[in-house]
Amino acid sequence: MSNASAIPASPPSRLLALTEPPRALAEFASFVALRPLMGLLPHGDGHGVLVLPGFMASDSSTRPMRSLLTSLGYEVEGWNLGRNVRVDNERVEAMAGCVEALFKQTGGKISIVGWSLGGVFARELAKMMPDKVRQVISLGSPISDDRGHTNAARLFEWLNGKEPEPVREGQFTRLHIAPPVPTTSILTKADGVVAWRGSVQEPGANTENIEVFASHIGLGVNPSVMYAIANRLAQADGAWQPFQAKGLACALFPRSRLH
Repeated sequence: MSNASAIPASPPSRLLALTEPPRALAEFASFVALRPLMGLLPHGDGHGVLVLPGFMASDSSTRPMRSLLTSLGYEVEGWNLGRNVRVDNERVEAMAGCVEALFKQTGGKISIVGWSLGGVFARELAKMMPDKVRQVISLGSPISDDRGHTNAARLFEWLNGKEPEPVREGQFTRLHIAPPVPTTSILTKADGVVAWRGSVQEPGANTENIEVFASHIGLGVNPSVMYAIANRLAQADGAWQPFQAKGLACALFPRSRLH
């Protein structure tokens, strides 16, 4: 068990939560300003990438990221399931259908990028369908069974109950265990929605944590996050290696220890 997971769960501070919107706006402005330069990011091999939105969000929130990834040469799809609100068996089945459809459409394993709760779904889908998933990248995702790490716990439980339908049937438990595919957790210590310790995954041959300077709401447009995602997706299937920023990009990523 990681040191981060050994510390009692607590949500982010109120100050971090209150400053989320202005920080996210600044990150979006940076994304727009740097978008022309992002064409220089590593290009892909055309494999499918499914992008899942965060809690209470829809595909509109991931549109900038999906547009960028499409321009980098991937076959990118949103989930086309409306807002990410309910967690029930019907929704899980629909998401599995998204994986199956993109797998058939592209003729090969797909990558799944999930933001916040979408990242939890991405990991669990990869556990269910490892033969169809190439890798998983989560952004500020609460990959812990303890909802005490997030400020959204009460709203989530009000909408879904303390034990959503899949949990009652034995799914979506032991969230801290990574799927049997290369798995990257991108997190920020300045997260005002999900405490960063709740996003740290345990060390393993195919797991990694990448810390960035970002807000939670801005993770989907933060330029350093886009750099990390492009770097991860550009790796050849079966040749996954841990992330290492190079050159000037090193300044974009903190060097603090995640404990």
